[in-house]
Amino acid sequence: MILADKITNLRKKNGWSQEELAEKMQVSRQAVSKWEGAQTVPDLEKILMLSKLFGVTTDYLLKDEIEDEEFADDTDHVPVKRLSLAQANEFLELRRWAAHRIAAATFLCIVAVIPLLLLGAATELPNPPVSETLAAGIGLVILLILIAPAVALFIFCGFKSAPFEFIDKEPFETEYGVDGMVKERQKAYRTTYVKCNIIATCLCILAPIPLFTGSFTGKEFFTVVMLAVTILLAGTGAALFIIAGVRWSSMQKLLKEGDYALREQKTIRLKENVGTIYWLSATAIYLGWSFLTNAWQTTWVVWPIAGILFGVVMCLCNLFIDRQQD
Repeated sequence: MILADKITNLRKKNGWSQEELAEKMQVSRQAVSKWEGAQTVPDLEKILMLSKLFGVTTDYLLKDEIEDEEFADDTDHVPVKRLSLAQANEFLELRRWAAHRIAAATFLCIVAVIPLLLLGAATELPNPPVSETLAAGIGLVILLILIAPAVALFIFCGFKSAPFEFIDKEPFETEYGVDGMVKERQKAYRTTYVKCNIIATCLCILAPIPLFTGSFTGKEFFTVVMLAVTILLAGTGAALFIIAGVRWSSMQKLLKEGDYALREQKTIRLKENVGTIYWLSATAIYLGWSFLTNAWQTTWVVWPIAGILFGVVMCLCNLFIDRQQD
């Protein structure tokens, strides 16, 4: 019995149509039809998925001389979680809700340093409204007041997302109808996603203009004000990237597309860990340098340098991943 006949028999034994099997296998119905018509052969990844889906050995599927079903050892079988249509809808709504809050928290973290910069620059005016010590104290208090709700938002969003952590950490399957629903949402959201990314990119590119303009005047306080405007523009761009990216990635996760394809999930996890360590280290360097030198008007350069170096770190990370896969 050839592979095509085995797939047909197993599909019918489970009572599935070609459309249902196609959705479970994350392929088109035409692909399943070609498998069953012996026009094409599934690749190795799909063979493994068929083996797990039907609970049979790969030897049974691949060897024509084996006609009796060989079932996989149940002791080694790890049950795969199934995501229902209701759960998928709940997950997408949760990520839509979380996207704006994560963006707001990120924006607060970015702009939290602005009051400290402005107050520090104000102490350099001919008739400073506040002393240097008072300015530093007020600036740090405001910074902490802005960062506290941002951290609270991050924690709250993580708590709300806890029931769906398995989507990132474990293999899962979607029930009938889920892929179709997600693809419809993805299609409807695509235009908004593209617009948000275009606007965010333009804001980030144009953000340094106020800073350059201020530096040309030679006036220190005005330069710091323009730096604050630059930070506001960059923060707005970052927030737009997050709002669009969180919603788009939630759909890709359910469809297992792009960076969230099965073979890419370990890669994404590694990049996330590297990114977390990198930005925590950058924050520690910034705060340590600032507190030790009290030169808050200068230490902000840590962030643009960190942003540039982050691209280099990610490139090195990609090279390491490619070498490991080879």
